[in-house]
Amino acid sequence: MAEIIELVFLGIGVGALSGFFGIGGGTILVPALLFIGFDMKSAVGISVVQMVFSSIYGSYLNLKKGTLDVKMVLAIGIGGAVGALGSSFIVSALSGRTLEWIFMGFVLFALGRLFFKTVEHETEIKKVHPVLLFVIGLLLGAFSISIGVGGSILLVPILAGFLHVPLKNAISAGLFFVVFSSISGLVSLSAGGYVDYYHGVIIGIASMAGVFGGIWLKHVVPVKQHKLLMIAFYLVVIGYFFYRLVVKHG
Repeated sequence: MAEIIELVFLGIGVGALSGFFGIGGGTILVPALLFIGFDMKSAVGISVVQMVFSSIYGSYLNLKKGTLDVKMVLAIGIGGAVGALGSSFIVSALSGRTLEWIFMGFVLFALGRLFFKTVEHETEIKKVHPVLLFVIGLLLGAFSISIGVGGSILLVPILAGFLHVPLKNAISAGLFFVVFSSISGLVSLSAGGYVDYYHGVIIGIASMAGVFGGIWLKHVVPVKQHKLLMIAFYLVVIGYFFYRLVVKHG
């Protein structure tokens, strides 16, 4: 019973961060699961289940609030779904420690894009060929699901930093992308036997309550403060993985 309560509170917290930052939730859930004793591959499987819940519900809320441009992210989402189908192969081919290094690399790249692209663009998003958007989604889907995240941790900086999408819209698009990558990744990881449905569903259902609060808060916090909070969030995640990989096991 104590474990269930712990997982419920974890799910609510992850859901709140998911809605506020537009992430699938794996960016914080995977480190949290590692901290309480799960191994990396189990954490990835649980995280993907949670992402299905939070991304679908969060995208529905963002659509109602008018910040989700479905047409813009559809090509990326389809690419992510195709790429995520290969996640089981990547998980089976790489060690848990290697996956953790890849995870930290993803977060470092995302942080760099947010830190150096601080101007909020007011212009229309750049016209990008759907094939290029599909390829971006393909790569994000394949590698992000393999480390237990939905891909939005990289997609949001790409949309805001390269394609000039307003930050709040990029966050909504990032969470919608996770719908595609997480469902496809769930199919792939399930086939490989990497999914822990029991713990994943408990956290996933609890996360929906947090998502509601996180999305509400996203629309209240000014853009500048929102971006600073995202940078701080990424720094905390990087710090934890640096401790795990370099200090603790170095």
